[in-house]
Amino acid sequence: MSRPLRTLLLLHSTRSHNLGVGALSVAQVAILRDVAAALGRRLEITLADYPDSREPYITGDDIRIVPLSGKWIKSRAGYWAELKKTDVVVDIGGGDSFADIYGTRRLRLMFALKALAHLARKPYVFAPQTVGPFTRRSSRIGARMHLNRCALVAVRDAPSRDHMHDLGVREEPILASDVALRMPADPAPDLGSGLKVGLNVSGLLMAGGYTGRNEFGIELDYPALIDALIAYFRGQGAEVHLIPHVIVPEGPMTGEDDYRACAALAEAHPGTVLAPAFASPPEAKGYISAMDFFMGARMHACIAAFSTGVPVVPMAYSRKFAGLFGSLGYERTVDCRRQDADTILAAAASAWEGRAEVAREMASALDRGRMRLRRYEDALRGVLART
Repeated sequence: MSRPLRTLLLLHSTRSHNLGVGALSVAQVAILRDVAAALGRRLEITLADYPDSREPYITGDDIRIVPLSGKWIKSRAGYWAELKKTDVVVDIGGGDSFADIYGTRRLRLMFALKALAHLARKPYVFAPQTVGPFTRRSSRIGARMHLNRCALVAVRDAPSRDHMHDLGVREEPILASDVALRMPADPAPDLGSGLKVGLNVSGLLMAGGYTGRNEFGIELDYPALIDALIAYFRGQGAEVHLIPHVIVPEGPMTGEDDYRACAALAEAHPGTVLAPAFASPPEAKGYISAMDFFMGARMHACIAAFSTGVPVVPMAYSRKFAGLFGSLGYERTVDCRRQDADTILAAAASAWEGRAEVAREMASALDRGRMRLRRYEDALRGVLART
C-alpha cells in the first residue's frame, strides 16, 4: 500500500467565528479528500489554526489540528518540524488576507510562514484567493518573490490575476473561483410555507467598521438601508429572515458580530425571524438554501445562496465582491461604498420582481465557477501526484 499523502494547511480555520473563512476550509478539505481518493492515496491533513472557544467544525480520522502561535512558528519542534514531515503546503490566505491593507503585523506573519516553507523546499500551493492590493514597494517585492516560488498559484477573480501581472509575477495563475462553491450544505430546515427572504446583516457595517470611523468608505446610512429593505420585502408579503454569518459569542471581536445586530433588528421589527447562531458553515448554508431570495453584506453568505440556487443580490463593501461575482458574469452586486440607498433599493426590487430571470443568470455563472474550480482541482491533483 502506498504511503499516506501528508498535507499541511496554512491560513485556513477549523473554528473561525467568521463562517466565511470556515467555509473556505471546509471546502478545501472536501477537495483534498476527493483528489486523494482519485489518486488512491490515504490522506493525512494537518491544520495550523488559532485556538478559539468554538468547537472545530472540521473533523475526521484524517484531520489533525495544531495550535498556531508565534511561539509555534519560531520553534524547531513546532512549524519547522511539521514542514519536515509534510509532502505539500496548501495556503488559502484566509480568502483575502494576502494584501498589505490589513497592516504590517499580519503580512509579516504570512511572509514568515511562506519563507520557512520555501526554505524547507516543500511544494507550495497558493489556493484560490484574492491577491492584493499591495501598495508598498517592500510588500510588492515580497509578494512577487513568494508567488514566483510556488508550485501552483490560483486566484479566485480576474482583478487578482491582473494585480499579479502588475507585481511582475512570471507565470500566469490559474483563474479559478472561490472554493466555497464546492462546500457541502447541511439539509435545509423546514421553515414552513410562504415566500422567505434572507437578509444577512453585517455587524461590522452596522458598527461603522472596525473602528467606528467608516474605514470602508460606505457613502450611505447602512442601518437605515437595512430598515428600508426589511420594510420593502415585508410589504411584498415575504417573511424576512435575519441571518448572521459572523458569530462572535464573546471576546474583543464582538463588534464584528452579526448575530447581535440581527437580534437587535428582530426586536425592532416584530414579525421578522432571527436565524440561529450557527455552529458551522454547512449549517448556515443549509439554512440559506431554504430562502426564496437573499441579500447580504458577507460575501460567503452570498456564495452560500449563489451555490444553492437562491437568487442573490450581494451588497459589496470591498472590491472582492465584484471581482468574484463579476468574473463569473454575474452582475447583480450592489456597491454600498458608491451607490446611494435609492439605487440599491431599486436594484433589490428589480431582482426580486425578476427573480426567475436572476436564477437563470445565476445558474449560468455557477456553471462557469465550477468549471474554473475544476482547473484548480486538476492542477492540485498534478502537484499531489508528484509527491
